Amino acid sequence: MATNVYESPLSSRYASDEMLYLFSPDKKFTTWHKLWVALARGEMELGLPVSAEQVAELEAHVDQVDYEAAARWEKKLRHDVMAHIHAYGEQCPKAMPIIHLGATSCYVGDNTDIVLMREGLVLLRDKLVKILAYLGDFAHKYKALPTLGFTHFQPAQLVTVGKRATLWMNELLMDLEEVEYRISHMALLGSKGTTGTQASFLELFDGDHERVKALEEKIAGEMGFDRVTPVSGQTYSRKVDAAVLATLSGIAQSASKFATDLRLLCHLKEVEEPFEKNQIGSSAMPYKRNPMRCERICALARYVMADALNPSITAATQWFERTLDDSANKRLAIPEAFLAVDAILSIYANVVSGLVVHEKVIAKHVREELPFMASENIMMDAVKRGGDRQAIHERIRQLSLEAGYTVKELGLPNDLIDRIAEDPAFDLTREELEKHLEPGAYIGRCPEQVEEFLADCIQPVLERYAAALDRRDTELTV
Repeated sequence: MATNVYESPLSSRYASDEMLYLFSPDKKFTTWHKLWVALARGEMELGLPVSAEQVAELEAHVDQVDYEAAARWEKKLRHDVMAHIHAYGEQCPKAMPIIHLGATSCYVGDNTDIVLMREGLVLLRDKLVKILAYLGDFAHKYKALPTLGFTHFQPAQLVTVGKRATLWMNELLMDLEEVEYRISHMALLGSKGTTGTQASFLELFDGDHERVKALEEKIAGEMGFDRVTPVSGQTYSRKVDAAVLATLSGIAQSASKFATDLRLLCHLKEVEEPFEKNQIGSSAMPYKRNPMRCERICALARYVMADALNPSITAATQWFERTLDDSANKRLAIPEAFLAVDAILSIYANVVSGLVVHEKVIAKHVREELPFMASENIMMDAVKRGGDRQAIHERIRQLSLEAGYTVKELGLPNDLIDRIAEDPAFDLTREELEKHLEPGAYIGRCPEQVEEFLADCIQPVLERYAAALDRRDTELTV
């Protein structure tokens, strides 16, 4: 590793080998080669003067990229596509005259971008499925464990630990559906020519429109696509990039929401991310267990959400059939977004595969707040015994304020139940009041909601992508 030049931390620290390869020079330029092979084969099959020998020569070198030759040619020509045409041509001298026949630079550049983005979405899809599987196990295990529910981060009604996990899962499920939509709707640019008119191909095929259209179909089929962009300028619409990165931004938003919730739960000492035996939480404070993995998720998610603005601005500022102010931006914005989301999901999977639940702390917090939450049921009991509903409500309000003062100002335990038991207005014994302090009575349909959600929404996904679950390793580099 070179230590005297900048290297993106997404490459050196965070992203997976699979995603790093996907946006590597090897993957990019071998895809260019495959597109040139598909073009030559299609032109040969449709009657142009391209020989089987020339196609075979191109195929023989499809996975070989001569970077030294390409660099030499680019220094001379100042054009990356032409540089690689010459480099490929040196490897394939018989095919050199027909490489890139009728095409423009975007034939390899844009079609490759579509190929890489679709493959990247498949990698992210499989990671989403793995996380849903981990969270599904977690939700099922804790479907009936009561915990404080919060609105405005103030204690509200009880929920369960498992039910809360389904909220995280539901957002990931929405992201998965977006990813599936993007994958299914990705269309190859095809062979459109310099301004999208296919004029060069129409000339090559002597005005035969059907053979021009058939060429696109052959190229798309060879590259694994069942559709091409119906109309375009020289490039596919940059709204495609904006839509894909909006999908990635959505994943980042969901992951950041989860990680933020877990950071708050860590503060409450209720649920924590994994903490390894030799892990150091702070260089200054040995006792600390900082939620650094979730903090990293939030940090990278923030980057992705900001990065998603790039293609939207690019799409909005393209001129007519194309300009080139998109190129340098695309080289940064798209790969970096994929690498960052890949890293986010790797960390997410690592965290949810080893969540630590402190049930006694959760129960303690529930006990502290439950008297307030039980007050409505207690009021109903008192009314059944002949009490005035409005008067009882007012009395509970006053006693709740007094109990709140005891907790907040005096630092003492919540004594609301004791106060109600001593108040003759309620005519309820301590034993009768205690019956209202069973947490399971306040979780509503949480267990049933968890089971229904897992069965109806998650299980079909896990069955559809069973192959993605074969490897559920979650080890992180750092």
